[in-house]
Amino acid sequence: MVKFYIGTAGWSYKDWVPNFYPKPQSAGFDWLQFYSHYFNCVEVNSTYYAYISPKVVQGWIKKVGDTDEFIFHVKLHQDFTHKRKYDEQNIKAVRYNLDLLKNAERLGGLLIQFPYSFAFNNAAVQYIRELRDIFPDYNCFVEVRHSSWRNKRALEFFKEANITFCTIDQPQIGYAIPFEPVITNDKAYIRFHGRNTEAWKRSINNYGKEQTYEQRSERYKYLYSPGELVEIQQKIKAVQEKVKEVHVIMNNHPQAEGVANAFELIHLLEGIDKIEMPQTIVKAFPRLKEISVN
Repeated sequence: MVKFYIGTAGWSYKDWVPNFYPKPQSAGFDWLQFYSHYFNCVEVNSTYYAYISPKVVQGWIKKVGDTDEFIFHVKLHQDFTHKRKYDEQNIKAVRYNLDLLKNAERLGGLLIQFPYSFAFNNAAVQYIRELRDIFPDYNCFVEVRHSSWRNKRALEFFKEANITFCTIDQPQIGYAIPFEPVITNDKAYIRFHGRNTEAWKRSINNYGKEQTYEQRSERYKYLYSPGELVEIQQKIKAVQEKVKEVHVIMNNHPQAEGVANAFELIHLLEGIDKIEMPQTIVKAFPRLKEISVN
C-alpha cells in the first residue's frame, strides 16, 4: 500500500487567522502544534531564506511530539540553488539541522528547488550531481521548472542518482514544465503552486523589485476547484502504484486556500469519507462541510 503525506508549504502565515488558526488565541497556543494535529507533513520554507538555529529545529521536534507520523521536508537554502555560491560552513549548517530531524525520525527529505532559468544542459546535470554528493544521506527531491528537463537523458540521470523528480503544477507560461507526474525512484513528490496565470505574469514583471508580502504572495493565491482536484487525483492515481510514498505539498498558501485543498486531497487520494478538521476552515470554505466529521 502506498503511503500518502499531504500538507502545505509552510505553516506560519498571519493570513491563516481566522480561516484556519482560531482567533483569539489562548495562552500557550502554537501554530505548528495545531497544524500537526491535522496533517502528517509540512514543507519548511524558512530554510530557503536563512540558516535556521538548531534550537529552533529542536523546538519544532518538541512541538510535534504528540503526533507519531509527522515529518518535515526541508527546503535547501538559496545559496545552493539560486546563487550557487556556498562554502563548507553553509554545508555543515544545513547538515546539522537535517541530522537533528533525521535522528528524531522527523525528516522526510531535502527539497532542492531551482529557478525557471535553470535549464537542462550538461553543466546543470553536473551541478545537481554535486549537490547529491554533498547530501548523500537524505532523500533528495529536486524541482526544476523549465520544460527542457522533460527528456529521456535527464530522467535517466535522476534514476541513476536516486533523486526524486519533483512534479509541479503552475501556470503554463513560456517554457514552464507541464503537470505530468514523473517517477524516478520509490517516492513521488508533487508541489502545487496554483494556476493564477495573470498574477504569475505580474510577478515575473516585478522580479527584483521591492514588494510587500501581499504582492509577493499574489501569484500563489488560488483555490483549486473540485473539478481540478479530481483531475489531479486521476493523474496521481495513474502513477501511485509505482512508488511506496506520495508526498503532496500545497503552496497556494494565501488565506489558507492550500489548507482547504489539502483536506480535499486527503479525501480524494486516501479515500477518507469524513475528515477531522477545525470549524474555522469549514466556516471559511463551506464546501468542506461535505467531508468534515463535524
